Amino acid sequence: MKPPSSSILLFVFLLLLSFHQRIYGDPRDNFLQCLYLHSENSTSISKVTYTQNNSSYTSILEFTIQNLRFSTATTPKPLVIITPLNVSHIQAATQCSRLYGLQIRVRSGGHDHEGLSYVADVPFVIIDLINLSSISVDVEDKTAWVSTGATIGELYYKIAEKSRTLAFPAGGCPTVGVGGHFSGGGYGSLLRKYGLAADHIADAHLIDAKGRFLDRKSMGEDLFWAIRGGGGASFGVIVAWKIKLVSVPPTLTVCSVQRTLEQNVTKIIHRWQYVAHKLDEDIINGINLRTVNSRKDGKRTMQASFGLSFLGGIERLLPLMQESFPELGLVEEDCSEMSWIESVVHFSPSQNGESLDVLLNRTSTIKRFFKVKSDYVKVPMPEIAFEGIYRLFKEKEAEAAELNLVPYGGKMSEISESEIPFPHRAGDIYMIEQVVFWDEAGSETSQRHKNWIRRLYKYLTPYVSKNPRAAYVNYRDLDIGTNNKGYTSYKQASIWGKKYFKNNFDRLVQVKTIVDPDNFFMNEQSIPPLSVMGKKKGQ
Repeated sequence: MKPPSSSILLFVFLLLLSFHQRIYGDPRDNFLQCLYLHSENSTSISKVTYTQNNSSYTSILEFTIQNLRFSTATTPKPLVIITPLNVSHIQAATQCSRLYGLQIRVRSGGHDHEGLSYVADVPFVIIDLINLSSISVDVEDKTAWVSTGATIGELYYKIAEKSRTLAFPAGGCPTVGVGGHFSGGGYGSLLRKYGLAADHIADAHLIDAKGRFLDRKSMGEDLFWAIRGGGGASFGVIVAWKIKLVSVPPTLTVCSVQRTLEQNVTKIIHRWQYVAHKLDEDIINGINLRTVNSRKDGKRTMQASFGLSFLGGIERLLPLMQESFPELGLVEEDCSEMSWIESVVHFSPSQNGESLDVLLNRTSTIKRFFKVKSDYVKVPMPEIAFEGIYRLFKEKEAEAAELNLVPYGGKMSEISESEIPFPHRAGDIYMIEQVVFWDEAGSETSQRHKNWIRRLYKYLTPYVSKNPRAAYVNYRDLDIGTNNKGYTSYKQASIWGKKYFKNNFDRLVQVKTIVDPDNFFMNEQSIPPLSVMGKKKGQ
């Protein structure tokens, strides 16, 4: 009979240690001891492990927090933050969290609108992937490997270093981490031409609940399907993505047009609803609607900013717009020609001048309190609907609120709802992102602004999608329910699941049940296994 291997002995030792310390030990100290024992190099992992006793703890925690709602004195804080340097650090953190009953939050960019990547109401650990940000671009193969801790801006910058005619169809905010963005779908200026970021993923590396390192082949096609739009944090720690790049012309045209109530903006928006999703797929457009001070009398008025980029020169764009959307009144003076990467900087919310280096900034220069909701529109809204929106925007809480209207159509209508978990495809003419910002701290102020956006959301009910009223998972909204606090039925768990994923929710639950039946990777809106939510009626 062979003696037990050293790995088996270590496992037995850790199991006995865990049993003893669960009863007698401090969760943080227990976790740290396990982490050092379990890591291949205890010295290296100690350099990237932070507790509240470390002087760097607060700065590490707050560095990528974008929503100040989750950066207050009363916000729950992690017992430990780990900024891993390699896969073994993630494996050790995963296994030790499991041994001691700690939840894991995985953060790549910190843009999670409800703070779920770095906040929990139970003892938890943050795995912050900021150090895993390498990017390797293969121009000849038109692919790239990008580590989860990289930002969209860093990815764009690296692609542009190698080629000005290759791009990737992801978002417009450069400080967003690729981890959450890709795994939730990820849309941007190339949406109607090429679809989502998640539509262009060729492979992925993931650490599962057992600590195993998996690629597409070893994880299987069901799990690979799930993490491309179903939210990666429900299934494991995604370490890296292999993406397929897309081609863009050397010259793009970008245009910006502002119209106010005094300039007949309601009729222009109303008409936009009928044509935006049908425009030439090389035309990428959208509307930002907010209140501004009128140039005429200084009073507050509604303004719609029509942002537009075109994969080609201005001489081709103007006739297309004149034929399809003359109501906008686009003229040459509204537009400029530039490369794709320059257009990214042009539309970036955190642009500083014209230098491409702005794409390398990991954090936004402006951090605020905010709340976000989302909707999908299938039938154009009547003009009277916008008049009601304007009335809500006159309220004090809406001084820094905005609506962003994002047209679909084009490539989005050509891809099946079930191709990946992201289901919002043919039939959706545009998406509405609803945002309210505020700058004053305090629970009363926060509640007033959240109540305002809830009234707006309620007001929009007759005009948006139904059965389910759909929502975008990357605009996470805890108002539409959670799945880990008392849900015992399929119906209850489906409240948010059907909104984000429609019929794909069922398949996501099946995948979760197979790969993580104990629900180790969980948050308030993670995909639950059947053991958590109970079986669907009839199963």
